[in-house]
Amino acid sequence: MGQGGPDPFTSLPAGAQVIEPEQGSADDRWCRKYEGIVLANTPGLARLTMQFDHHRLRLKIALGDRILADEGLDDAGRKRLVAALTDYVLGLQEHPLRNHPDRLPLKLVGDGVTPRYQDNEAGQVTLHSRETIASAAAALRDPKLSEHRFRSNIAIEGIEAWAEQGWIGRGIRIGSVEFDVVKPKVRCLATHANPATGERDLPVMQGLMKAFAQKEPTLGVGMLTRGTGGEIRVGDPVELLS
Repeated sequence: MGQGGPDPFTSLPAGAQVIEPEQGSADDRWCRKYEGIVLANTPGLARLTMQFDHHRLRLKIALGDRILADEGLDDAGRKRLVAALTDYVLGLQEHPLRNHPDRLPLKLVGDGVTPRYQDNEAGQVTLHSRETIASAAAALRDPKLSEHRFRSNIAIEGIEAWAEQGWIGRGIRIGSVEFDVVKPKVRCLATHANPATGERDLPVMQGLMKAFAQKEPTLGVGMLTRGTGGEIRVGDPVELLS
């Protein structure tokens, strides 16, 4: 089963990232995720709920029932979004701004339209199977392991655990959209953060390498869209191509 579709809200804005201004990143320049405030260096971000309306270009940030900011991406709105996130991050125990006042003020980059996948400049769609998640859960001795730790764009089911690792170099079709499966998805410290509490409570990277004899902590695959892409929906069939 593929997950996706034309929902007007997504969990994170497609073209936004909070970065440290000392990097000099222009809005249209790709930058590595570690130049920004991300789960890997600020696990408490997981406690926030973010909704992005890509029709109105408006971002809502909430902590539980409390709305921290609900703003458009105009200049004034961006300043208020950054101010709200800065206040929240500075109140956390773990973040890269501690003892580094030179890294302030933060800056919100991106236009909310152009994708800004931060792991590599080419951009990728990530995918895992729920059978693989179940296998990892057993190995990590966490039967409630949430797939949200891995933040894949697409989750599928109905295949053998880890089978997607054998698709590297091949293509798949989900609904009417075709992808090239280009690489295994190596995981980072973001997976150690509990997606509900924001606490680092599970050593996923070490656990994956030890349990499955991996050289790098890997779960899921990275894919590139063939052609112009399109829409996929929950329940679309998944077909392995040559």
